[in-house]
Amino acid sequence: MPVKFAIALCLTALADWLFYGEKIGISAVVFALAVACGSLLTNFSRLNKKKTLLAGVLVIAGLVPAIEEFNAVSLCLMVLALGVGLLLTTGRELVGLADRAAALCDLFLIGPFRFFRDAIGVFNLPALTTGLTVWFIPLFFGSIFAALLVSANPLLEKWINLMNPGNAASYVSFGRVLFWAVALSIVWPFIHVWWRKKAEVVETPAEAIEHEHKTPPDFSGFLGVATILRSLILFNLLFAVQTLLDVIYLWGNVALPADISYAAYAHRGAYPLILTALLAAGFVLAAMRPGGPAEGSKVIRPLVYLWVAQNVLLVASSILRLDLYVQIYLLTYWRVAAFIWMLLVALGLLLIVARIILHRSNDWLIRGNLIALTATLYICSLINFAAIIADYNVSHGHEASGQGVQIDMNYLVQLGPQALPAIDRAIQLRGADPNLVSRRNCLVEQQRREMASWHSWGFRRWRLQRFLDDHRKTSASRRLSARRDV
Repeated sequence: MPVKFAIALCLTALADWLFYGEKIGISAVVFALAVACGSLLTNFSRLNKKKTLLAGVLVIAGLVPAIEEFNAVSLCLMVLALGVGLLLTTGRELVGLADRAAALCDLFLIGPFRFFRDAIGVFNLPALTTGLTVWFIPLFFGSIFAALLVSANPLLEKWINLMNPGNAASYVSFGRVLFWAVALSIVWPFIHVWWRKKAEVVETPAEAIEHEHKTPPDFSGFLGVATILRSLILFNLLFAVQTLLDVIYLWGNVALPADISYAAYAHRGAYPLILTALLAAGFVLAAMRPGGPAEGSKVIRPLVYLWVAQNVLLVASSILRLDLYVQIYLLTYWRVAAFIWMLLVALGLLLIVARIILHRSNDWLIRGNLIALTATLYICSLINFAAIIADYNVSHGHEASGQGVQIDMNYLVQLGPQALPAIDRAIQLRGADPNLVSRRNCLVEQQRREMASWHSWGFRRWRLQRFLDDHRKTSASRRLSARRDV
């Protein structure tokens, strides 16, 4: 344990050096490799040597998107690759998709809290542990859903701001202490490995026997009947607010407050609602697993159906958003995300129908959805959406096609340096605009600054830099040729 604690502290110090006050790029890959090496070092005696090579290949494949460009999707794939690699090398006793999925859920959802749980466990407070177990899932996921729904709905954000005129968080400085606490809690599950169905123990024999006699680890209570019932009641109430607002303002076309535009209400919730739906689907699959304590409950089942119906209405609302705005306002990140989400949801519904017709198991359904989701995330992580959106808008804007709306140059600039090739085409279509040329040069300078430090290096940024260098050389050659002609 002292060695594990020392390695965890070293990794936390590395995270401080790589991330605190720095932009994240290739540094995330460096930290992921360090975590993988630290995990191999501390768990070398229990490694499954036959699957080590496969785990290494999966980890490397999961790091490729982050090397290409660090974003939310590549981060998720990187974390998933580390978790699957750890599962393959140390989860000898885990058999079947359900056990492995549950183990990964423990690693990602419960694992970050294990460091503090281990410290609290020394005091042996069973009553406190039971209360936290029953209310942990409802409060934890409820707070996540509430934050996502508020971020997706400007009306909710406005009402909350009216109820909370003061921001108490602005008077509290967390600083490096909070950063180290979070980093240590994230690193600890990979160093001190614990799986749901492990046969061997990580602690010394004396510590294991003492821990077994005191409070044996039992995380089944996290998804017991009491926990699931509290969760579903809270989740349905939270989702009912978003559902009611969508019915009134999106489907009913009721006038919004003067300070909130219809476009802002319709577009803002694309990514938060995607994550909300994915978390909701994961919770339903975990709560209603075959043989689980909630499977035969006559109270929980209607609540699950109601919650799924509210998620279906969110999907329908997204379809309406995409249909109304892509035809008029061209592409944005939100509309691309909504389109991808609808494809995933449609595929999920087809898989559910196929499962019923073909009499397949839930493992087959989960496996199909996980493969589809992982493949979609992996492909999306390799696509330069900023460049694609900018190129599409320039090609289909009024200046190029004579139809539709004019190119929103402000939005093109907001897409960042990756939109520079399309911005150059737009400048040619519109003519030399000193203001636009100045903003374009600011993006070039931003790209230069981001490439100056290896912390934020990315393969996509490197390719863009090559394009800019070639473009600069070509422009210089043209100016030189023009001077010679004169």
